[in-house]
Amino acid sequence: MADTWTIDELKALTSEVQTDEIDYKGKSLALQWCELTEAEEPKMRIPEDDMGEDEKTLLYTKIGTAKVMAMINKANTMNPEGSTVDEDSWEHLPSTLRYNISTVVLGAGDAVSKDF
Repeated sequence: MADTWTIDELKALTSEVQTDEIDYKGKSLALQWCELTEAEEPKMRIPEDDMGEDEKTLLYTKIGTAKVMAMINKANTMNPEGSTVDEDSWEHLPSTLRYNISTVVLGAGDAVSKDF
C-alpha cells in the first residue's frame, strides 16, 4: 500500500525548500524551489476562447514560467546560499535546460528524462 499524505505534511511543503539536481550535457545543476500557496501563485489572465493557438501557447508559456520562477524565487529567499537559478539568469539559459528545470520544479520530472 502506498504512503498517504497527511494535511500537515502537505501544508509543510509550502514552507520547506526542496532540492534536486539535473544532469545537462554531462554536468549537473543543483536546483531549489518551494511549493506555493494559492495566495503566492502568480496572477495572470487566462487565454480567451477566441485567441489564436499561437497566442494561447505564448500565454500558457508565460503562465508556466511565472509559476516556476515564483517557486524558485521563494526558495532563493528562504535559502539564499543555495541559489543557482534566478530571474536574471533564467532568460539566458538554453531553452532545453529551462524546460528540464520546469518539469522538475512542477513535479513532472519523473515523466521526463532528466538527462537531455
